[in-house]
This record gives sequence, C-alpha cells and structure tokens, in this order.
Amino acid sequence: MLRIVYPICCGLDVHKSTVSACIAATDGNGVTTYQERKFTTFTKDLKSLAYWLAASNCKDVCMESSGKYWHPVWNILEATCNLVIAHPKYVKAIRGKKTDKKDAKWIADIFKHDLVSGSFIPPNDIRQLRDLTRYYRKLVGFNTGEKNRTQNSLTVSNIKLDDVFADVFGKSATAIMDYLLEHPGETFDVTPFVDGRCKTPIEKIQAAVEGAICPEQVEKLKVIRSHIKNLELCKANLESAVLTIAEKYLPQINLVLSVPGFSDPFVAISIIGEIGVDMSVFPSDKQICSWAGLTPQNNESAGKKKTTRINHAGAYIKPLLVQCALAVSNSEKHPEIRNRYLALKKRRGHKKAVIAIARMLLTAIYHILKNNEPYNPELYRKSDKPPVNRQVSVDEAIFILQRQGYIISQPQSVID
Repeated sequence: MLRIVYPICCGLDVHKSTVSACIAATDGNGVTTYQERKFTTFTKDLKSLAYWLAASNCKDVCMESSGKYWHPVWNILEATCNLVIAHPKYVKAIRGKKTDKKDAKWIADIFKHDLVSGSFIPPNDIRQLRDLTRYYRKLVGFNTGEKNRTQNSLTVSNIKLDDVFADVFGKSATAIMDYLLEHPGETFDVTPFVDGRCKTPIEKIQAAVEGAICPEQVEKLKVIRSHIKNLELCKANLESAVLTIAEKYLPQINLVLSVPGFSDPFVAISIIGEIGVDMSVFPSDKQICSWAGLTPQNNESAGKKKTTRINHAGAYIKPLLVQCALAVSNSEKHPEIRNRYLALKKRRGHKKAVIAIARMLLTAIYHILKNNEPYNPELYRKSDKPPVNRQVSVDEAIFILQRQGYIISQPQSVID
C-alpha cells in the first residue's frame, strides 16, 4: 500500500463561481472517510470554507491551478492552511468519471499519498511585484504595436521616413511628422526640422517626404500618436508603483545587476518578481532552470529518445533571459560567456546556444541570490580548466598509451 503522508487533507476543485471541497480523513487502520461540501467563491462563503477546514482539523489543502480562479481561494486560506497548487495535468481524473465532487475526492486521494507536485507560489509582495512587471511588459508591447501601425500608415502613404532616419520616432522624424499631420498634402522644406547631427543628406530626406497622405490616414495617425502618449504616461505611473514595491529588495536587485547582460534595473526587478529572493524553495539550480523552461525534455522509450526540445514553461521569465543572453553573447566584455556561446553555436547552432547561455545566466542568478554574493567570472573560467587530477606528465602519458596498445616512436624530425 502507498504510504499515507497527510492523514487529514482536503482536495478543492475550483471553478469561477463554485468550489467543491472534499476532506479525506484516514484513521490508524488505513480507513479513509470523506466529507464533501460545496461553496461559492464569494468572500463570505470562502471564509465559511476556512472555518469548516479548521473545525475538521484540516491544515493541508491541495487544488489545481485553473486560470485566475484559484487566487480568491488562496487569499482566504493562505493564513490558516498549508496550500499546494498543482498543475491540472498532475491531478487530472479519469475521463468518463468526472464530476466536481469526484474531482475534489480524486485530488484529496492522490494528495494524501503525496503524489502531487506543487507549483512555486511566491509570497504576496512578490506576487504583486510580478503582476505589475508583467503588466508593464504588456504596455511595452502595446506601445511597440502602435509604433508598427504608425510605420504602416506612413508606408501606404508613400512617406519613407524609415529609409532616411534610423529612428522614425526620433527628434527630426517626429518634427517632420508633426508638420505633415498639420499640413497634409502641402509641399514644404524639411531643412528647419532636421537636426544638425543628422548625417543623411537633405535632398534624400526631401525626397522621402514627397508622398500623398490622405485625410483618413491623417486621422488614424493622430489617434495612434495620442494612444502612444497615453501609454507612455501609463508606463511612467506604473514604473513608480513598481519601484516603490521593489525598494525593499534593493540589495538583491544589485546582485542581479552584477550578472552580465542585466544592465537595466527594470529587467532585474522583473527577474526578482518571477523567482523571488528566497532560493530555498528550489532544491537546486537544475530545478529552477527546469521550472523556467530552459531544460531539455527527457522523453525516452524502448531506448530511443523521442525529443529533447525545451517545453513551454517560463512564458514570462524565459524571454527576459533570452534577451539578456543575446546581448551578452555579442559582447566582448565577458569572454567566459562569449566563448561558451561560440563553442556551442559551432556544434548545435545559434538557437540552442542562446538557450544554453540563458540557462547559464539563470544558474548564476540562483547562486548569487542563494549565497548573497555578486557575480564572479573567475568561477566560470576555473570550471573550463581540466581538474588537477586529470593532468599527467609526458612519461605518464606515454605509459597510458603503451597500456592501450600503442607503439611509441620518436618524431621524424628527431630521427633525421
């Protein structure tokens, strides 16, 4: 029989409006009795769930992560219970015998044997920091999308600012665009609007703005630019809120900033928001890399490996790490990382090499937060050197080759 790890535990099947709960109590003889209740997800009813669990002396609770619906339950039970959030694939019941009550009972049954792998849930302040930083990246994406739409409108209007300016939203290009929107269809001299540091010839810039922008595109561009200004204001306000929360984690943020590629403080804050500052929740650096989706899969059957691709985990932290890995791989300032990238790229290709460097950076972050020490490049350089016990003298190398059956002879130049 499987060992009973939690004699009294509860399984929750969480939905948007209801929560099905099942308490499984196992006595000394191994007999399990079940109590089933159903609650709504209103705060008053969730508090009734907490009182019911306390009255039954149930401290260990397991539920599946169903969208955002588990958050209200977690907020109420976090103070009084030991909660475990499980991925739905680990607690999925048998098809054909699924009801809300049976799902809750099934979760309680597998949880009492400790067969459920719990997900990492950071403390409340880290969760709030994570939520704000993720929303900030959404705003950055919205802003980028609006800039792309601006470029599309200029292209269909025969305005080729992208061919003469490196940044279509720079000082000179913005001044020209302002005049175009205020005086559509009018021919004008671009010389007063071009900054003196611009290296593109005036004649080429003049030819680039000789388009025909229609009134519809003018109105579209005005709406887009107004939206961009609003997004910039929202980003500034959100940055202030993020920095206020992140102020208490300033020592850890400075440690992350010591890692190559993490020059932007906001990226370091985003990393802290994803993994937290307490590395004891991850048993090893390999486990945190697997959690972030940077570890190849292990799918082998009948002696054949079916796939080694990375999975889809780490949808928020993985892009940040890859972005930093790309930056540091092209830099000559950190040869211990660039040399590793070039060696992997030669054997496995660019994409696999970048993922390997991203994992390398996350491993470094894990250890600097765990040991409370800044990044030390010498550790990587020492790891690239062969260990001392693998160094042999010339006489020992000849003896090893002779034992392998090789005949040792002098070089031809020495014989001559």
